[in-house]
Amino acid sequence: MKYLALALLFCALASRSDASCYAKALQPGMTHCQDVSDNTWHPVGSSWRNSECFDCSCSRCCSAFSNPERFDSDCVSVFDSAACEYIVHKRNDPTQLCPIYASVGK
Repeated sequence: MKYLALALLFCALASRSDASCYAKALQPGMTHCQDVSDNTWHPVGSSWRNSECFDCSCSRCCSAFSNPERFDSDCVSVFDSAACEYIVHKRNDPTQLCPIYASVGK
């Protein structure tokens, strides 16, 4: 019984860590797959980063960034799409970065 409880706990933790991923179906005999965000085609077995900052393969895509959840109230988070990351800085001074106490994803 103890091992069953541990197995369930590990399954719950694994699904929590993959919350920013989604699976894609591979059909037998496929040689290429299409990225649904960019409508680009890629060979099976390859990996790429799409325009929505997801790291993809033909079988799944996962976000390449984490979402800051807790930071000081005088700060704001801004997504840098070129770097695929959130930058948290003071509201009135974008040059002053803020600490992030918790984030979700990646």
